Formats: sequence, C-alpha cells, structure tokens
Amino acid sequence: MPELSRPQPDGREVPPDDAAAVNALRSAVMRLSRRLKHQRVDESLSPTEMSVLGTLARCGHATPGELARKEHVQPPSMTRIVAMLEAKGLVRLEPHPDDRRQKVVTQTEQAEAMLEESRRKRNAWLAELASGLDEDEWAKVRAAAPVLEKLAQL
Repeated sequence: MPELSRPQPDGREVPPDDAAAVNALRSAVMRLSRRLKHQRVDESLSPTEMSVLGTLARCGHATPGELARKEHVQPPSMTRIVAMLEAKGLVRLEPHPDDRRQKVVTQTEQAEAMLEESRRKRNAWLAELASGLDEDEWAKVRAAAPVLEKLAQL
C-alpha cells in the first residue's frame, strides 16, 4: 500500500506527490552540484574556500563570525579558512569600523578574477549540458531558476 503522506519535523504532512518531488529535486541537485564542482579553475581551493569567496562576492564583506553563520560552520573553522585564504592572497582582513576587537574580511582583486573565471567555466559547461534541452524544457528551467534561488537563500 503506498504511503499517503510523510510527516515533517514540524508535524505537517507532505502529500506523496510532493514527497516524491522533493526526493527527485534533492537527488538531481546533488548530482548536478557534484558535477559542477569538477568544473573548477583553481584546484588548490577546497569547495568550502570557494563557497566563502562566493559569499564575500555576494555580500561584499563580513566578519569571520558572520561568514561562519552564512556558511554553517563553527567560528574556529572559519578563522582557519580565512587565514588560508589570506595566505593565498584571496582575502584581506581590515579593522572593523565599529568594533576594534573584530576584523572585516574582504576579497581581493585576485579572488574576484578567479571567481569570474570559475563562473565563466561553470556557466559554459552547464550551457553545453543544457543545449540538449528542447524549448519547453528551457522554459521550465527559466521558470524554475528563481524558485531554486529562493530555496538556496532560505
């Protein structure tokens, strides 16, 4: 007998069709993400380091504590990541304007150029992969992109 619903952590029930869609979305996003990770420009950076640089590109600058929260890592781990990025010349630490105990992390021009090249390479790879889609599928991708972006920000 098929399962009619699946309870969520908050106690709500998810209809079977929605549960199947969530499962398919998770699986597809994970596979696509793994494949995109292989399209890197600088193999010396870890995925976490690249993610931190991407976060800095979006928000401009942040304290290590803010970066830790945004990246869902512990503050001591972020301190190590920032130190490695600084040693590679990809970020710089500057005094916090309001709190002398804190530092503000900003990306360097070298990081901006590397991220731009990485985006270009990944976008080209994804565009080539998507060239096999028909117009109806492309329309669905265009419609889904903002929704997926919203999910990524939640």
